[in-house]
Amino acid sequence: MTASVSRAPASPSPGSPGCASPARQPKPATSAERAALYKTLTNPVRRQILSYIGHYREANSTSVAKALGESTGTTSYHLRKLAEQNLIEEIPERSGGRERWWRILPFDHVAAAPAERSAAEQAALERWGLERVSGDIDMYLKALSEYDGPGGWVQVQRHGQYMTKEELLAFYDRYLALLREYGHEPGDAPDGARQMSLRFYAIPIPDQPAPWPPPTPDTLDHGRSVLLIGQ
Repeated sequence: MTASVSRAPASPSPGSPGCASPARQPKPATSAERAALYKTLTNPVRRQILSYIGHYREANSTSVAKALGESTGTTSYHLRKLAEQNLIEEIPERSGGRERWWRILPFDHVAAAPAERSAAEQAALERWGLERVSGDIDMYLKALSEYDGPGGWVQVQRHGQYMTKEELLAFYDRYLALLREYGHEPGDAPDGARQMSLRFYAIPIPDQPAPWPPPTPDTLDHGRSVLLIGQ
């Protein structure tokens, strides 16, 4: 499903978790570190701060406090917590005295397979997932309402297709390669570029009961079920 595309470390959705394949090991490496990351990303104030810095590229506690209606003490605390998770970094050349400026770091995360997660990690991941799903629903409805044709900024699609696991993983690797090819970090974006939001989900559909009577070859659709919205 293509939804409006966003290379926004702004909301570390940032990068969907997807379970690790042999070529992509869990990151962060330990369960405790991953649980701490998920708790950080679930905090609503920290998510707003990431979104703000992702949009404006640089920020300090004062500018974030004014934008969010929080105290500078509160935003300074949350900025430090985001830095501890390597989600943002200080800009040394702009910082001086008690005034510290921050910028977004690329979000590099790979979820562990369920069998490798501790109970605390699983609970933290589920809470983070619920936060993101709520935002994704709003984004999907916004995409439907703002769709302006095949050549517009907003594109929405849903597809159903049979794949082997090897084909799915190859498809996912190609997807990531396309993001690297066509996406830009905030400081390198060309004129005319806009901050976009992309989501990728690939989920096996449970097996359906065998139909009766059995279908004939000419009635089979070979598993293809495609819904194109706006086309």
